Amino acid sequence: MAEMIGGLEFTEALTDADREILTEERCQFLASLVDAFGARRDDLLTARATWQAKIDAGALPDFRIETKDVRDSDWMVGALPADLQDRRVEITGPTDRKMVINALNADVKVFMADFEDALAPTWRNIIEGQTNLRDAAHRTISHSDPNSGKSYTLSKNPAVLIARVRGLHLDEKHVLRNGKAIPGCLFDFALYFLTNQKKLRAIGSGPYFYVPKLEHFEEARWWNEIFVQAQQHVDIPVGTIKATMLIETLPAVFEMNEILFELKDHAAALNCGRWDYIFSYIKTLKNHADHMLPDRHAVGMDKPFLDAYSRLLVKTCHRRGALAMGGMSAFLPAKSPDEDAANKEKVRIDKQREADNGHDGSWVAHPALAEVVNKVYSNAFAKGATNQLNVSRDDDTPVTATDLIETPDGSCTEEGLRSNIRIAVQYMEAWLGGLGAVAIYGLMEDAATAEISRASIWQWIKNATILTNGHAMTAEYFRNVMAEELDVVRAEVGGDRWASGHFDEAAKLLTPLCVEPNFETFLTLSAYRQL
Repeated sequence: MAEMIGGLEFTEALTDADREILTEERCQFLASLVDAFGARRDDLLTARATWQAKIDAGALPDFRIETKDVRDSDWMVGALPADLQDRRVEITGPTDRKMVINALNADVKVFMADFEDALAPTWRNIIEGQTNLRDAAHRTISHSDPNSGKSYTLSKNPAVLIARVRGLHLDEKHVLRNGKAIPGCLFDFALYFLTNQKKLRAIGSGPYFYVPKLEHFEEARWWNEIFVQAQQHVDIPVGTIKATMLIETLPAVFEMNEILFELKDHAAALNCGRWDYIFSYIKTLKNHADHMLPDRHAVGMDKPFLDAYSRLLVKTCHRRGALAMGGMSAFLPAKSPDEDAANKEKVRIDKQREADNGHDGSWVAHPALAEVVNKVYSNAFAKGATNQLNVSRDDDTPVTATDLIETPDGSCTEEGLRSNIRIAVQYMEAWLGGLGAVAIYGLMEDAATAEISRASIWQWIKNATILTNGHAMTAEYFRNVMAEELDVVRAEVGGDRWASGHFDEAAKLLTPLCVEPNFETFLTLSAYRQL
């Protein structure tokens, strides 16, 4: 039976623990944000579609003429708080209780608690995640694992906590305002902010957020107005909220100055969300046969278009006084010492490239990789420094629009196709089962990497790509290969695991995402309807 609190209708049964988070005051605040900003969120999504239609019709992304003054003029973002000046290593992961404790205790500067790509947004995951972050912010979190008998508590000096809210495109279908599902990002932001801002400020930190998947500066303006209203609501100075914006869409890389400008008081950093960025490159340029990406494993940060993206982000951020964060290292510890050493060396090389470009820190998916990244950035920083804001890149040849969309070299192979299918199916199966971050073939996969896999297949079919084996990519060829790869996955996981899981459902979801003529903007939109 639905329950009403603060003008919001909750369609799932609530526990007493849920109601501790969903107080009347917090729900009224959330409802006020939905009333003030919900319709404009819908307008922003419509504007995205309008812009994309122009690209689909043959246009190419470019820097916006009407905001040239913003790019050319001198201005700075607000001052960084003390606990956000050193972000040399950040760890990311979902908001389950054990993960939160282990991540905050890791040898890292920041834990990004993820309500987005690393979390399957079941109601229990979302609401219990809020409970877990409340306890983390209030330094009361603990956990006893009934399976292992181990107990987990917070260390005396945990990492800085930053919450990543959901993207604009995702609703929270379990919460209705006037009969309509509310934006998921407003749910995540409002509850975390109002529950924790006072305690976070009392311990010398603050309400800090990661904002994902921005595409245009108008979306940054929307967020800025939300931040201002929230701070006014609790009577704290504007600029107390600090946000790091993920530059993980192709449109956004052309508007980084504008995004920082709109969020000036609240901007702490931009981040190279590389995996989503690769997906966005495919999605944005999906109708452009001359901008087709090769196999996923062939598209690394050494490719010119990704290196240009990294260098431009560093130059833009440091000119404005914001930090420039590097991307995710998805490698996990390996059981074999030789393989583990090889993985760590791959991480070191990748992070050294970022540090050489001037980044101020980077992400890891596992605490065991923190030492490698710590060394890279500690060696890169000037003596006594906690970042590389001194690296201006002013002497660089200017990065052009052509540089940012240059098609990388590489082949489209049958093995790349098969790998894409196996990864996408296994990730979507786990997501439907409530897991958003999944170890697959030695890498930590989240929604972004699954998106790359299915988007590549769609683009190859759209453009009738000839694979290196001589086969033309068609929907029929994809279906034949997929049938074979489903047998491979079934053999890998075992019959019992296959029967008890969501593999058939995942396969049924994946097929139309790859072969339908109209490209689904996010696979999670289709999957969420069945979650």
